[in-house]
Amino acid sequence: MLTLYDAPMTEPTLSPARRLDAVDSRHSWRMLKDRMARYGVALGGSSVIIAIVLIFFYLLYVVFPLFVPASSEAVADYPLPGEGRTLYLGMEEHAGMAVRYTDAGRAIYFDTTSGATLGEVTLAGLGESRISSVARGAQGSQQLVLGLSDGRAVVVRHRFAISYPNDVRTVTPTLLYPYGETPLEVADSGVALTRLAMSEGDDLLLLAATDAAGRLHVVKFHKESSLLDDEVTLQREGLVLEGEGVAAEFLLLEPSQRHLYLAGASGQLLHYDVSDDEAHLLERVRLTPKGQGLRSLELLVGGYSLLAGSDKGEVSQWFPVRDEHNNYQLTRIRDFHSQQQGIASIATEERRKGFLAADASGRVGIYHTTAHRTIMVEQVASSPITQLSNAPRSNAFLAEDAQGRLHFWRVHNEHPEISWSSLWGKVHYEGYEKPNHTWQSSSASNDFEPKFSLTPLAFGTLKAAFYAMLIAVPLAILGAIYTAYFMAPRMRQLVKPTIEIMEALPTVILGFLAGLWLAPVLENHLPAIFVLLLLMPLAVLLTGFAFHRLPRELRARIPEGWEAALLVPVVMGVTWLCFTLSLPLENLLFGGDMRSWLSNEMGIDYDQRNSLVVGIAMGFAVIPTIFSIAEDAIFSVPKHLTFGSLALGATPWQTMVRVVILTASPGIFSAVMIGMGRAVGETMIVLMATGNTPVMDFSIFQGMRTLSANIAVEMPESEVASTHYRILFLAALVLFLFTFVFNTLAEIVRQRLRRKYSSL
Repeated sequence: MLTLYDAPMTEPTLSPARRLDAVDSRHSWRMLKDRMARYGVALGGSSVIIAIVLIFFYLLYVVFPLFVPASSEAVADYPLPGEGRTLYLGMEEHAGMAVRYTDAGRAIYFDTTSGATLGEVTLAGLGESRISSVARGAQGSQQLVLGLSDGRAVVVRHRFAISYPNDVRTVTPTLLYPYGETPLEVADSGVALTRLAMSEGDDLLLLAATDAAGRLHVVKFHKESSLLDDEVTLQREGLVLEGEGVAAEFLLLEPSQRHLYLAGASGQLLHYDVSDDEAHLLERVRLTPKGQGLRSLELLVGGYSLLAGSDKGEVSQWFPVRDEHNNYQLTRIRDFHSQQQGIASIATEERRKGFLAADASGRVGIYHTTAHRTIMVEQVASSPITQLSNAPRSNAFLAEDAQGRLHFWRVHNEHPEISWSSLWGKVHYEGYEKPNHTWQSSSASNDFEPKFSLTPLAFGTLKAAFYAMLIAVPLAILGAIYTAYFMAPRMRQLVKPTIEIMEALPTVILGFLAGLWLAPVLENHLPAIFVLLLLMPLAVLLTGFAFHRLPRELRARIPEGWEAALLVPVVMGVTWLCFTLSLPLENLLFGGDMRSWLSNEMGIDYDQRNSLVVGIAMGFAVIPTIFSIAEDAIFSVPKHLTFGSLALGATPWQTMVRVVILTASPGIFSAVMIGMGRAVGETMIVLMATGNTPVMDFSIFQGMRTLSANIAVEMPESEVASTHYRILFLAALVLFLFTFVFNTLAEIVRQRLRRKYSSL
């Protein structure tokens, strides 16, 4: 019988030379792939580094102009155009043309760069009277009131009409009389007006004047517009006050038409309330120290602050501050000491909280009040400055010296609001009772004082990250330890991907849910949150203890590593119980309203969208990142270390604490740092889940505003290249540097941990 066998197939025998060629070919291909991978990784890493460096330099490029010093240059120096003594100097928007009012009753228009006269207008309505005083209206109004020697006054406004015939920009000067050419009666006695002040509202023209007899006249002209034409009828209402022993050298009315300031050369100031039918003296204040006289007094833009210049070259800022009795008192806020001699003139900026001050030595200084900065001081003339005018855009100024010459200077001063104190220190803003850290960047009015303190934004960033990490780190790290070391492999295959897929949830969705659903739930069940924090750990411990006390036969029915599944109904049950007991506990302990109890009894304000909401929502977003990296680090600990520890008699817990965690500590630390970086840079959750208010309060029941959320909110509304725009980029640069420094320090710590425990 013949048996057939399937002969095994054998590979063809290769000669040693061909076998060596095949090995060399595979080795060359492997080496080529290794080189390609190495170069690809190097290229990718280099690209990331280059991108980060480019981002840094772009942020620096946008921010750098904030810290460029201001500059100025002398453009022209020429004799006064026209005849007569100068009463007032004013310039048009682009500082190409100016107007000069003289005591001869003429308005002379001239070119600022050459001094050439462009036009001359005789003021109407003066008759035989001469001009005895002059006062400017609100900043930017180009309106003046001229006091006459017969006790009357005329309101005049110079206007620079701009047109473009044949596409050529042409400025046409005109002179307008808003209340007619007939002078308004101010002093009944017909005595010359020596000092004058004006404030104009929608339906009221308020004039204040002192006459040669030393009396103070406050006159209100109520406006009544005609329906048939544009004429305005004025109804006069006046009262006469005594000077209270102060010879008036300066007279000011603030724009709200309530406060009147009268000051003498000695520095004594009388503060009146003229909002009612009768004027009331509110307070007496001395603006200069004893031995110093007052040489100049002006209102800062907005009319809230007074600028007082002394004969010692000092300028002080004053504004009302509420005292402990709830009364407002004029308070000296800050001083500027850069001038050499007495302050001869002060010219305020129309759109910013800055001003120019000229002294008797011919020097002109530029200052900013909020930033408390001396921008620059220039020697403009060799003789005292008698008149000073600032351009509407604060990019030029005119100065008249005692020798009858005009000096025209250009100024480049784009960002005077920025200083270390205004960005990071406490600033005493107008209307505030004390210095404070405040972010309030914009308003619809030029009178607004910008508040660019980055401190509350940096504080809010750290606060949000702290509460998020407070919730995320314990849950993520402890969960990673249990999952990697104690959990059954099959259960781990379910839990780990489930948690990691949570990271794919868009943060805008989490912020939306936190703001519209979670915040009201927490507010309505506030007692449940605190009860849950107490009962949940206790319930987990009791469940573990009860399971440990079960008979061995019952415990054996639960597969090893699946014990955590028993906690799922416990967690759900305790949560349900706490929210069920929330209302009864609130009625029993807090009178039915825990929020009001916190406010009334504990003095703790409660904001619905607060740090607790942010901590839960942002912690939920950070947990997957920390959990995934930490779990991988723990699971990757070499098994021979674990087996060796157990073989030497250590318990699983001892092995985990003294071997596994120490070995995995660099990875765990990296997980926490990456989670911290994620929390610091988070935008949408903080933006939608908080009140987005830049307050500095560490309370868990108050909201915050972070650097990233502030950028997201305000960048679309900021004007390109403005101070606000560049400060937002500065906030981005601060956030960038913060994360860079923090991650660098974290990497240093991680490397040290790695070197320390790599020998295990």
